[in-house]
Amino acid sequence: MKQTSAINNKIYTLPSLMAAVCGWRIKGLTVSFTNGCFDILHEGHIFSLSQAANEADILIVGVNSDASTKRLKGEERPVNNEYSRALLLASLAIVDAVVIFEEDTPQALITNLLPDVLVKGGDYTIEQIVGAKEVMANGGRVVINPIVQGFSTTGIIEKIRRLG
Repeated sequence: MKQTSAINNKIYTLPSLMAAVCGWRIKGLTVSFTNGCFDILHEGHIFSLSQAANEADILIVGVNSDASTKRLKGEERPVNNEYSRALLLASLAIVDAVVIFEEDTPQALITNLLPDVLVKGGDYTIEQIVGAKEVMANGGRVVINPIVQGFSTTGIIEKIRRLG
């Protein structure tokens, strides 16, 4: 039997997520965190999320709000609203918790949650990753996963425009 009602329960506010993280830690579970806009979910996202999920017992995904996505990606973005993006992520079996954040970076979110593992995809150095210093100072680690070439939301949008 499918528990579709559990999907919405995986979308948290920061205070409720902080309480959940405390509960998971009491149970001895480790927590990984990753973030992004996740505007149009694609294979590259799934690879990155799978890699992040493999790093700990619990995967938390921070999702940029509509306003922060617009500031980061431009006036025509996001294509999908923040609730739709959070709902899609929450429906994935590999994701345990989703939280929407308003800021352009997840700095405050990471500082409040202090995950055991901070995971980013891309060509970053640890020094460039927001929250890395705080996570490592708390005894955590930072993992940089490779990007899957050929998959990007911008590329998908450009392809749709060419077809139209």
